[in-house]
Amino acid sequence: MNTVRTSSHHSLWLPIGLLLIAMASIQLGASLAKSLFPAVGAAGATALRLGVATVLLAVAFRPWRVRVERDHWPALLVYGASLGLMNLLFYKALETIPLGIAISLEFTGPLAVALFGSRRLRDVAWVGLAVAGLLLLLPKGQGQTLDPLGVVYALSAGLCWALYILFGQKAGAEHGPQTVALGSIIAAAVAVPFGIAHAGADLLSPALLPVALAVALLSTAIPYSLEMVALTRLPTRTFGMLMSLEPAFGAMSGLLFLHEQLSGTQWLAIGAIILASAGTAMTARTTAHERGAGEG
Repeated sequence: MNTVRTSSHHSLWLPIGLLLIAMASIQLGASLAKSLFPAVGAAGATALRLGVATVLLAVAFRPWRVRVERDHWPALLVYGASLGLMNLLFYKALETIPLGIAISLEFTGPLAVALFGSRRLRDVAWVGLAVAGLLLLLPKGQGQTLDPLGVVYALSAGLCWALYILFGQKAGAEHGPQTVALGSIIAAAVAVPFGIAHAGADLLSPALLPVALAVALLSTAIPYSLEMVALTRLPTRTFGMLMSLEPAFGAMSGLLFLHEQLSGTQWLAIGAIILASAGTAMTARTTAHERGAGEG
């Protein structure tokens, strides 16, 4: 009995730990990516990020060795396309609104996944707390208006994020970690043409390569590989709820690396989101214990 409990505990907290590392990495990468905007714009930064990351992932996982069955392609294509558009739209949002606010708006995607996947009252309560924190994060007052187009970009990125969660789990169940490499190839095919159209030959500047490599590692290769492991080992609603920590990571990265200041109310909102995530983790642990083992 104790062995089963220990196994269940480890099978749950390992993917949760990997997910936390992935979120910290991706927000650090987003902060660094903004340094590329003056040279190649948001579309160019997306192209560099996905282009370099795809090469790295292809070398690591050798996706050409994977045989994809015909009925597996729809989920894989939606996963890859949503990944590419999510990156492009989020970077476009970062051109005009702060990182912490952009990720908060984008978070409506995984939040919706968690809400629609809820089956118990306590799950809805955690979602409600996360929603309250999300609303408090949004700026209020005439002096803190947001760029409407930036808001649309961030919310659209949230829709793509929801699709990434749902179809990433389906695709990952069939091909494991190699799904990240396959999805990245599709994502690059979707997003890179926008970068080429915007920045052209500037994308080939040797001076940009070190930053592009760091962004690719921090924002794509490392976090998406870790997220794929978590996606295949956690229930979809649990994964979506745990992602409520993302605005907190984004706000901290914006403060530390981009000097984006938040109000006391917004920090209170971050605390509410962290509490909601902790409650979700406890709920997930109970669920796994009741089943005797984690999913996946």
